[in-house]
Amino acid sequence: MANIPRSHPRYRSLVTRAFLASQMERGLLVPEGLIAQGRGEAFDYLYGERTPPFALRAERAAAALLLRSRRPVISVNGNVAALAAKEVAALARSIPRLQVEVNLFHRTPRRAKLVEQALIEAGVDRVLGVHPTARIRGLASDRSWVDPQGILQADTVLIPLEDGDRAEALVRAGKTVISIDLNPFSRTTLAAQLPIVDELTRALQRIRREALQRTQRAVSTSHKASPPPSADQLRRESVEFLLRRLEHIAKGTR
Repeated sequence: MANIPRSHPRYRSLVTRAFLASQMERGLLVPEGLIAQGRGEAFDYLYGERTPPFALRAERAAAALLLRSRRPVISVNGNVAALAAKEVAALARSIPRLQVEVNLFHRTPRRAKLVEQALIEAGVDRVLGVHPTARIRGLASDRSWVDPQGILQADTVLIPLEDGDRAEALVRAGKTVISIDLNPFSRTTLAAQLPIVDELTRALQRIRREALQRTQRAVSTSHKASPPPSADQLRRESVEFLLRRLEHIAKGTR
């Protein structure tokens, strides 16, 4: 990677970009994945590169839902493996029933193995979906391929950085879909029953912390879960927050 000075105001962003470029050369990412990363980063600028209150509520609800689910699965593509393999592994450890499954739009056997390798190196014990044999109905792309022991049987699917058509297909298949996507207008965000509009690593870290706290509270108290927020309300708040941010930026304030 390029020698990026730590004093650079966009140090973290530039390091991430350089790392993703190196992962594309390795074969873990495809060029389209870099375009998707740029789009997400642009939205994160607009949100102030911090987690808004509505996203915090969604992340708390996601932790509660994943803990309640009988067969929760997190779906991992190349971008997620490159950006957040450690966060995926940590989340899976905090929710023992949570399975990890590879799912790729631009699928090749080599890419699937590279995603599996990145996850195992980060600490995931078992990775599904490397050799999928089942399909989700209504999808023509390789995103339809799923593991019969994973997403095919899942009741809840956490889909970070996904394609909208697959999110819609999973909902039609009777799955409860939790999305993580910085674009409040994407079909993924619009389709999910629990949309999280936040940056990937921040969201996964907060879901994990909340899951651990809820597990500890459940051991010591009869803590009653609060009702989950409405998906429509979360989407509305994400757009309203974005509009307020744009107004502040236009006025020269933060």
